[in-house]
Amino acid sequence: MDLRDTAEQHAFRQEARQWIATNAPRHLDEKLAASSFGRSAFEPDEYIRESKAWQARKADAGWACLHWPEQYGGRDATPIQRVIWAQEEGRYGYLSSLYIIGHGMCAPTLMAYASEEQKRRFLPPMARGDEIWCQLFSEPGAGSDLAGISTRARRDGDEWVLDGQKVWTSGAQNSDWGIIVTRSDPDRPKHKGMTFFFLDMRSPGIEIRPIRQAAGDAAFNEVFLSGVRVPDAQRLGGVGDGWSVSITTLMNERAAIGTSMATGFDELLALLGELALESGPALDDGEVRCRVADWYVRAMGLRYTGYRSITALAKGGLPGPENSIGKVVAGNMMQEIASCALELQEVDGVLVEDAGLALRAKFPRMLMRSLGTRIEGGTDEILKNIIAERVLGLPGDVRVDRDVPFREVPRGA
Repeated sequence: MDLRDTAEQHAFRQEARQWIATNAPRHLDEKLAASSFGRSAFEPDEYIRESKAWQARKADAGWACLHWPEQYGGRDATPIQRVIWAQEEGRYGYLSSLYIIGHGMCAPTLMAYASEEQKRRFLPPMARGDEIWCQLFSEPGAGSDLAGISTRARRDGDEWVLDGQKVWTSGAQNSDWGIIVTRSDPDRPKHKGMTFFFLDMRSPGIEIRPIRQAAGDAAFNEVFLSGVRVPDAQRLGGVGDGWSVSITTLMNERAAIGTSMATGFDELLALLGELALESGPALDDGEVRCRVADWYVRAMGLRYTGYRSITALAKGGLPGPENSIGKVVAGNMMQEIASCALELQEVDGVLVEDAGLALRAKFPRMLMRSLGTRIEGGTDEILKNIIAERVLGLPGDVRVDRDVPFREVPRGA
């Protein structure tokens, strides 16, 4: 793995840097600087408006979804060029968070399973930000165990009728379309009776209820489906093959979030540079320096593990289970860093919205948001199992329900 730019990569970097210098939304610099993972300085409607404007500007100039095929809204860029773009885009990449599910999870699934006509219809608007997508997977009784879903899909001629409930659906309230995995045959074992679709989020029978979080925002949602009709043409994969399609989505999800997840390390360094303890500057304290050194090592490990994954993609590989490592490490690291920042600030750590102390105000929300980070995209426990079994080759957990028809699996009261 050579991290130095080739001549071609250097030229690409200069082109990207020049375009960003000319087109970046500089009027948002102050709000972007005050925003971080878990804390946004934007009002929700303002963020959506500015995100769409920036995404459309990138798409019109050929800088959106760089690695996608050109006919679908990309520019057939290499994975390394995608990394270079992210480095140069810098803080303006925060505006792309609205599309991480669509671009990183829904789009690869559509590319793998949708018809050519569907790809040409849905991918370019997704790349441009004209249409927002969400992922309807988790349910009240099926979070870590995705194969335990019970949302029903019943065939009715050329349509399917969906009934059930999804939960923790990020961005559902802003989405135009969504991908969904359902239970189509309860008489088969749970991994073999699932069917996968995409659907219009404004279909009759869909009710979205935002979930108010501890930090005050409502990015997650409950989604209720009552007699929602979906054409069979919007099925992705074969009937009963929903688990295989879901694995495609999940592998890309962990690649999307596991190789670039925020940790709060840069924000902590900035805080320590201005923070004074009773003993003197925070960075002169031996215990603080020891913690920072540990987090620095982990941050560098995350960075280079991510680069290793990108290098594998550049050589024709596919997203693999090793991307679970990034999320396990980053999620825990963010929680530890936010806790440390609040501890060092003492009473100042309770500040949340003080505009005069924008840097310090990031950490309370970061701590509250970090708890969700360790759950979404696979809990720590599930990802550690994946790493143990599929990366290290250790014996698998005992799964007594593997070959039992779903309707016979005990599911509680």
